[in-house]
Amino acid sequence: MSSSRFFSSLYLLTFAFLLQTVFGADPIFHFCSSSEKFEAGNPYEENLNKFMGYLYCKAPPTGFGRGVLGDKPNQTIGLALCRGDVSTADCNTCVVDASTEIRKRCPYNSAAVIFYDNCLLKYSNKDFYGEIDNKNKFYLWNGEKVSNPKTFNENTKELLSQLAIKAQASLKLYAVGQLKVENSQTLYGLTQCTREMPAEVCRRCLDGIIGELPNCCDAQKGGRVVSGSCNFRYELYPFFNA
Repeated sequence: MSSSRFFSSLYLLTFAFLLQTVFGADPIFHFCSSSEKFEAGNPYEENLNKFMGYLYCKAPPTGFGRGVLGDKPNQTIGLALCRGDVSTADCNTCVVDASTEIRKRCPYNSAAVIFYDNCLLKYSNKDFYGEIDNKNKFYLWNGEKVSNPKTFNENTKELLSQLAIKAQASLKLYAVGQLKVENSQTLYGLTQCTREMPAEVCRRCLDGIIGELPNCCDAQKGGRVVSGSCNFRYELYPFFNA
């Protein structure tokens, strides 16, 4: 991808992020596998359609669902994860929307992932459980810069690093927290991993994306790095439920 297309994509992601805060209904982003596809009527399509129904029944009660359906080579493997603070009702709505929308956007792709503010849904014909997914990753940022970049960047990394440790120790692999920063402001942060990951792999995943802060969100008042296996977000306002 050319540098101009890359930065254009990032600009569009920033714009989508701002729209998301207003409307909150559309997916933030999605990825469809380009090399792996199936034909209509293939047994994999039947397994995949059934699997979508399984996920939106399985995930909402606990905020996470995963499973395997069918036999190789038409086996479907996937998961749905809701943000750790959302209600069962909001989780259900998000996963139902995700399962419908991903089939529209990636109709004959053997692997795909779709991201919403409240959830993500991911499937493949290959086992990906417990692996760090750096292929399906994107950045979002606020668009407004802080007045003291060096100190703010240090505070942001400090908070997110603390939350990575907390997420590793959590059964949900999820953590939120806050930190007092300059000018009597409060910095809010969130870290989360998909729950099939071992705790130590979750920590490694989070440490990796936190290390991308300079590329993602240098001096930005808010931002995220989101991958298919872990994500973080920080803002100068509360964005999660206590």
